[in-house]
Amino acid sequence: MTDSKRRKSQLVADKRYQTKGKPAAKTGPKRKPAPKRKAPPPKRPGRSGPLGWIGRFFGWIFGLIWGFAWRIGMIVMLLIGLAVALVYSTLPDVTALLDGRARGSVTLLDREGDVFAWRGDQFGGVITTDTVSPHLKNAVVATEDKRFYYHVGISPRGVASAVRINLREGRGPLSGHGGSTITQQTAKLLCLGVPFDPDEWKSEAEYESDCRRGSLWRKVKEAVYALAMEAKYSKDEILNIYLNRAFLGAGARGFEAASQRYFGKSSAQVDPAEAAMLAGLLVAPTRYAPTNSLTRSQERARVVVALMEEQGYLTAAQADDARANPARLSEAAAAQAGGYFADWVMSELPDYFGGNTTEDVIIRTTLDQRIQTSAEEAMRFVFQEKVRDGSKAQAAIVVMSADGAVRAMVGGRDTRVTGAFNRATQAARQTGSSFKPFVYATALELGHSPLDTVVDEPYCINIPGSGQWCPKNYTNKHYGRVTLADALKDSLNVPAVKVAEAMGLDNVRKVASDFGIESDLAAGPALALGASESSLIEMTGAYAGILNGGSSVEPYGLTELRLQGENEVLMATGTGIGERVINKDAAAQLIWMMEKVISEGSGRRAALPGRPAAGKTGTTQAARDAWFIGFTADYVAGVWMGYDDNTPLKGVTGGGLPAEIWHETMIRVHEGTPVNPLPLQAPRQPKPIAQPKPQEPKGGLGQAVDQLLRDLFGN
Repeated sequence: MTDSKRRKSQLVADKRYQTKGKPAAKTGPKRKPAPKRKAPPPKRPGRSGPLGWIGRFFGWIFGLIWGFAWRIGMIVMLLIGLAVALVYSTLPDVTALLDGRARGSVTLLDREGDVFAWRGDQFGGVITTDTVSPHLKNAVVATEDKRFYYHVGISPRGVASAVRINLREGRGPLSGHGGSTITQQTAKLLCLGVPFDPDEWKSEAEYESDCRRGSLWRKVKEAVYALAMEAKYSKDEILNIYLNRAFLGAGARGFEAASQRYFGKSSAQVDPAEAAMLAGLLVAPTRYAPTNSLTRSQERARVVVALMEEQGYLTAAQADDARANPARLSEAAAAQAGGYFADWVMSELPDYFGGNTTEDVIIRTTLDQRIQTSAEEAMRFVFQEKVRDGSKAQAAIVVMSADGAVRAMVGGRDTRVTGAFNRATQAARQTGSSFKPFVYATALELGHSPLDTVVDEPYCINIPGSGQWCPKNYTNKHYGRVTLADALKDSLNVPAVKVAEAMGLDNVRKVASDFGIESDLAAGPALALGASESSLIEMTGAYAGILNGGSSVEPYGLTELRLQGENEVLMATGTGIGERVINKDAAAQLIWMMEKVISEGSGRRAALPGRPAAGKTGTTQAARDAWFIGFTADYVAGVWMGYDDNTPLKGVTGGGLPAEIWHETMIRVHEGTPVNPLPLQAPRQPKPIAQPKPQEPKGGLGQAVDQLLRDLFGN
């Protein structure tokens, strides 16, 4: 059957309602008529002539430049992205960046345990934005980077502003103001990740100078490093690095060390005025350090306070209070006492605990800050009141206990110094008559009495290879038979030489050496008159041996050394007393003789009203050196005065200005302390002393040699 036959016939109803003459409608969807296309607008006729040609040319040039620029820009952005990713991959955990010092620090404590000096790079410990005072955090952000929490590590606006200021002030665009964000400054503190290498840089100063270079290429690398840091660390982590690593003057690395250094308190405890002063140091740490100029530092802090108020970190009342009550230094920081002492202690340390230590070392010392201040005040008083203006004369003071524990040290007239020439320990000067007690100590040790006599008369000695030498007294007079006590009291030269010759110069040298005078001692008879050189600390230590009953003394300043945060003591000194040199009776009789020097003799200007004291003056040839060294029952003090270039002092002897400095020092040192008696002993009955036979002076060549020796060794 075909398809047509199979097809069903049409229903009657369908036929009935079918429209006549029209085919049946299709059941599929209707098509929408296609929209008519709009005719394209007529082309505008192109410009003809030169203007049209020029326009098309510049359009082509602009298109070429634009196409080149965006492609180059894309390449630069890609390179920067790769550079940032590379730096990002090298950044360590933030905790490894908080303490980046190449060397350690030494903190020096006085005898009471209070800090008085710092050496090396001081680091007070890790701090964070959560542990420091909010005022400190706000002060840093306000003064260094007020948009810190809103940028991505670099601030084009800040750079543009800095360039504008630099050009307006007549500098190069990259000189002066840098426009750096805190993140960029932190990158600079990290030296862009390059660690200090002693083989590459001669010193840390050279390394840090290289890290601060301001070339254009350096700025580009700094920006890349800053972007990587922003990607790696949070804002507070970046600020933590900055707070811990920033240099803030006086050897302080980080705000905790600076707060301890200047205010004697933790960075968590600083008030708005102190926070402003610390933040103000960032612009120029050495210039604005309050230990260099408190006034300048306070003026800078006022600028920071104004910024904090302007940015809403301080209320008007808080800002007014900070301006009315500016930050001040702690008592220890203001005094800056003990600089010479600290340098001396450092010089006595092994290198691995001293200047080149990589550890944080804590040293407890013998320094007494009250006594140190007394010595410094005494020095200033005498030079202001008794020395002519413009004088270049110098002086030094050492105060110690009888066991050698140094309580104060002044190495020169300028007391607020670090690393300066220390005349108390480094200057070797002729001792003059201050050496004579060791001559008489030898005689007393050998059994003689202070009341034994010697004849003061013209006296000459033939010195092999040099000729005849005739010592003379300072007054150019002779006094006949005198006791040893009177000879020392009046500082007579001829009796001192005679006694030294009679006791044996080798014996005198041994006694002096055993008492701690380690310098080379003269071989000839001029030894008795102090022709040898010694330092003030050696001489003062030797006198301490007399006070303690005749035992040698090694002056010391360190009592214990340990590492920060640890309790184990690595070094310690209990006492400086060594072996006995002379017996106690001899020492007590020598003290009796030396007491007469102050109460009746050449050292009267050193006398302390109501307090017994003993000592000895010393003046060298042409008054190039003047000394006074003496003691009470409690302390030994030595004073030296002279010129660094050996210029003779005018009108100065040991019994003059040095005795006055000693007096002013000891008056202050003993203020408010009980009066204790000297450990002296009255002398035994006199006993004749063997004397070398005097020789007649010779003329001619002998007289010339005699004059030469007098010029060299004094009278």
